[in-house]
Amino acid sequence: MGQDISLTASDGFELGAYRCDPEGDTRGAVIVVQEIFGVNDHIRDVTERFAAVGYTAIAPALYDRWDKGFTSGYTPEDIAVGRDLKDKANAELDNVMADVEAARAHVAGAGKVGITGFCWGGFVTWMAACRLDVQAAVSYYGGGIIGYNDEEPKCPTICHFGREDGSIPMSDVDVIAGAHPDVSVHVYEADHGFHCDHRGSFNPRAANVAGMRTIRLFDEHLAG
Repeated sequence: MGQDISLTASDGFELGAYRCDPEGDTRGAVIVVQEIFGVNDHIRDVTERFAAVGYTAIAPALYDRWDKGFTSGYTPEDIAVGRDLKDKANAELDNVMADVEAARAHVAGAGKVGITGFCWGGFVTWMAACRLDVQAAVSYYGGGIIGYNDEEPKCPTICHFGREDGSIPMSDVDVIAGAHPDVSVHVYEADHGFHCDHRGSFNPRAANVAGMRTIRLFDEHLAG
């Protein structure tokens, strides 16, 4: 369904991306932001799912500046490498935003643009909602948001968290929710990574409920 393409950021850097187009007319566009594991099979699958429900979808390879074409699985070794790349990317957050903006510009012709992301991608989604011209944002278990809690999303935003997530304390979630009353914060009886059906922490109920809320937001603010 999808194709690998190349994007060019404002500084001339070229990064990869996976783009999927719907059959028939598009309802708008959705940027899908990777976990620390790159644009792997799961992220490609999520991108295809958005196309299947009518959205032009694109997943930019946001680690390309530090490790071109990086993808991985979910072993402890993979996690260690992914976290190291995340630290490098976070140290150059403006470059990450430039690469997300390149993806946004690429699909802007499809109409209004939303963004969603998972794990590190949930944090990137939050930053894009605060800094870029997107019309809706959905962050899944975005570790790192608390460090930028003073920034305010400029579009309708949802944050999904798992109560059993050892990497994001519920105290942080409470602070985020309290500081941003216009952001819809949902907490599920689930662990980190509950949306990913390639991981042991996959929680079908949490994934499906969160998914329905996500599509409802996009349908309202992108296709509405």
